[in-house]
Amino acid sequence: MDLDGDGNLDLLSGSWPGELFFFARQPDLTFAAPEMLKDKDGEYILIGGGVKETPEELLITGHGEFETEGDTSVIVFHGKTYRPKPGQQVGITGTASAVHAVDWDADGDFDLLVGDISGNVYRIPNEGSATEWKFGRHVAVEAGGAALVVAGDAGPFCADWDGDGDFDLLVGDGSGKVTWYRNDGHAGAPKLAAGQELIGAGDAGWSGTVPTVPTPGVRAKVCAADWNGDGQLDLLVGDYAALKPPALPLTPEMVAHHAALRAERDQLQSEYGPLAYNQPPADETAAAKQKREARLAEIRTRLVAINGELPAESESHGWVWLHLRAPKAASGQ
Repeated sequence: MDLDGDGNLDLLSGSWPGELFFFARQPDLTFAAPEMLKDKDGEYILIGGGVKETPEELLITGHGEFETEGDTSVIVFHGKTYRPKPGQQVGITGTASAVHAVDWDADGDFDLLVGDISGNVYRIPNEGSATEWKFGRHVAVEAGGAALVVAGDAGPFCADWDGDGDFDLLVGDGSGKVTWYRNDGHAGAPKLAAGQELIGAGDAGWSGTVPTVPTPGVRAKVCAADWNGDGQLDLLVGDYAALKPPALPLTPEMVAHHAALRAERDQLQSEYGPLAYNQPPADETAAAKQKREARLAEIRTRLVAINGELPAESESHGWVWLHLRAPKAASGQ
């Protein structure tokens, strides 16, 4: 994908905070430092992000960073410092954006498709040119006559899956599924049909049973390519999953010690929840608040120590799965 039209293939990436990053390919085949993409008005592209403030909370959705001013936490977000008002909690979250570039309207430049953590897919039209982008206002992508929404963490990718000469849309989602949306439109005016499932849901191992061998997981991100050179597109699917590590040899004394640590951890976690998340009494004194916050800090420190001493119960992994397309005679397409 040559986004800037200089003849070199570039890279695009979404991010957990939500902003989109452009990596320009250099003549020596290295990549320049990432550039956070802006729209035609000079604003950072951040669908669903920004600043949300209530009397109880100051929440930044996007690439914010905590800093300390005295005994107060503030957030620096896109060059501006946000300070909480008395009684406000501060937080940072993201939209888990995933981006793909495609010439959606067949005008010779790349538009953007962006998926988010809620499962939405948006199109950002490029109102500029093949060498100078000017990204406009995002609009929801439709399929089957309705807004396209999948099971969270949408990851869009365009490819001619049915081989009819125009691009279709493939979307990975938070459950691990990959869905194909056939393009029944024409050049410059895509029209997506209702989705057809290509790959079923995976399992991250969060249900209580962590697999002991690599197993398809969740948060699927998809790429279509002719992997084996047979003239048909295959699928590469990246995911997120847990794996149970090999059991360690433990003495009876170690087993008993670990059991005691787990019991202590359970007790601390049961204490931590109400202290951290229940609304403090309206008449809470400064001394009581200081005591509560000190206890929370003490619990956090002890939990970190306990978890560091216990053997890991699971490991997080990101697998890439290859799904080869069935031969044409067998698949019928």
